[in-house]
Amino acid sequence: MTQTTDATAAATAPEPIPSRRIHRAWFVAAVTFVTIIGAAAFRSLPGLLIDPLHREFGWSHGTIGAAVSINLALYGLTAPFAAALMDRFGIRRIVAGALTVIAIGSGLTVWMTAAWQLLLCWGVLVGLGSGSMALAFAATVTNRWFTRRRGLVTGILTAASASGQLIFLPLLSWMVEAHDWRPAAVTVALAALAVVPFVWLLLRDHPADVGLAPYGSEEFVPKPAPVTGAARRTVTVLSKAARTGPFWLLAGTFAICGASTNGLVQTHFVPAAHDHGMPVTAAASLLAVIGVFDVVGTVASGWFTDRWEPRRLLAVYYALRGISLLFLPMLLAPSVRPPMLFFIVFYGLDWVATVPPTVALCREHYGDDSAIVFGWVLASHQVGAALVAFLGGVVRDVFGTYDMIWYASGALCAAAALMALVIRRRPAAPVGRLAVVG
Repeated sequence: MTQTTDATAAATAPEPIPSRRIHRAWFVAAVTFVTIIGAAAFRSLPGLLIDPLHREFGWSHGTIGAAVSINLALYGLTAPFAAALMDRFGIRRIVAGALTVIAIGSGLTVWMTAAWQLLLCWGVLVGLGSGSMALAFAATVTNRWFTRRRGLVTGILTAASASGQLIFLPLLSWMVEAHDWRPAAVTVALAALAVVPFVWLLLRDHPADVGLAPYGSEEFVPKPAPVTGAARRTVTVLSKAARTGPFWLLAGTFAICGASTNGLVQTHFVPAAHDHGMPVTAAASLLAVIGVFDVVGTVASGWFTDRWEPRRLLAVYYALRGISLLFLPMLLAPSVRPPMLFFIVFYGLDWVATVPPTVALCREHYGDDSAIVFGWVLASHQVGAALVAFLGGVVRDVFGTYDMIWYASGALCAAAALMALVIRRRPAAPVGRLAVVG
């Protein structure tokens, strides 16, 4: 009787309800998103300060552009070492320290009186801090916490930089116009500090820290032991990757990406528009709108990358960007007209849409070392940005206009589109540590 009752109860017992809890990986991605927004705050400021610093201190556009150039170069060159340091000391420690360095560098600019102080604070300190939280940070988080939806997550985290621009640009431009550039610098420092507690309390280095498998994986992945010799490993990975063709093509295309975005538009769009009589607040608002559509374009690019061939996506993105830049000099005017709005939308959708397919190609060719390889590719991005940030200021000093630099960047984007198509696909094979096809 008892056995019959037990059998009946077992037969009628409801089946366990599958867990609908949100995977911890999405919370880590959210904290990473907020962190990158905080780091993006300072990068919203350079284009707004070129004219105020020129008026107050008499520094040339080339001198101020040199500080931006140092910042952008260090942003890129620090990234691969930061990715290796995250493997050694953990993500939390590196990111919290980087945010603090950004806050110090931004805050100290309030007391500067000489150009070398601008180069040190704005260039070196903020460059090192922001470089430690560059897109290699996003790649590291994505590789550790996700096995599915990697393209989408990469797109979302990449869009965080644009979101920071969207949030801070209108506020900072109003501060610069209504008060002075110093309150804007202090605001950036406070924003960076405000993110530190979130990083320390909520960010985790690896899914194993909380007893989970990566999102999309059915197997638990043990946390790897800390990797010593971060600098040596970073250089070794570069040495191996540099012997392969895809690395140089990715680095070359990404250098042009940096030259045509951070170095050119983010740094020089506001002063160039102001040269044509447009108010600074209006130009800064247009740059912020670019950030709105950048979020849409980058997330969509991540979705596309999960479904289509990354190198063809890159070719399309660079070709469209080059076309838009060739038309920009004809659109600058004292007021905002419909053709300019069309450019802002079109260009914004393409701003950093190149990142998800570039990360995917690094992962395809370089396996477990892809985050460090992407760090070096990102370094080329920032070197390209640094070069154009400096040359743009020089061109403006010499010719009194930015037109030449817009046309040159459009032509470079056409070259990048061709380079992307040359990247060879990696044949299907087990992913190993730096499994490369040259």
